[in-house]
Amino acid sequence: MQITPHLNTLKSAALVAAMTLAVLLNCERARADDIQTAIFAGGCFWCVEADFDKVDGVKETVSGYTGGDVKNPSYKQVTRGGTGHYEAVRITFDADTVSYRRLVDLFFRSVDPTDAGGQFCDRGESYRTAVFALDPAQAQAAKAAKAEARAELGQEIVTPILDAGTFWKAEDYHQNYYQRDDRVLTRFGWIPMSKAYDRYRDACGRDQRVRQLWGADAPFVKTGS
Repeated sequence: MQITPHLNTLKSAALVAAMTLAVLLNCERARADDIQTAIFAGGCFWCVEADFDKVDGVKETVSGYTGGDVKNPSYKQVTRGGTGHYEAVRITFDADTVSYRRLVDLFFRSVDPTDAGGQFCDRGESYRTAVFALDPAQAQAAKAAKAEARAELGQEIVTPILDAGTFWKAEDYHQNYYQRDDRVLTRFGWIPMSKAYDRYRDACGRDQRVRQLWGADAPFVKTGS
């Protein structure tokens, strides 16, 4: 007669544990649903990656190639031209923290969207700008952001809104280039990639041109650029 209450207590505890686990699993599923992807081409993918890694809510950035016809292209193939690919960055973000529309707005103000021939010192088809929309909602948000950017600048925006296709990850040495300590040979001698990146960005005039276009609305321009 004394066993029954004990069994009831164990059953109740098991039920509570099961319900708690179910709630946690549902929360995890809901959380996973908030993780989304954006793909932008903004000239040199090192720079786009460095910019968007600073945004609160961005979980990961990956440099790669998209928009062309060649499967798994190499950096040399893409930059030589003829593949149709853009240098692009795939951004994984938490939509609870930062919206897709916010990311597109930041993107337009981090590039020269009036330049159809490349970006800054990098010329050619692989350095053109583009927004690659993964679904109709992203396309709609990107078109609205483009219209707002055009109104703000008072100039034609040549950056197209394209349907996303296959994204090919770039070679490992391109990933997080701006943070790497591997040494590379430059006209300044053997220096870490991170320093080579800083000197490339300054020499290319990226921040200077973005500041000229967007002024105080340029989100990633270094102070003093």
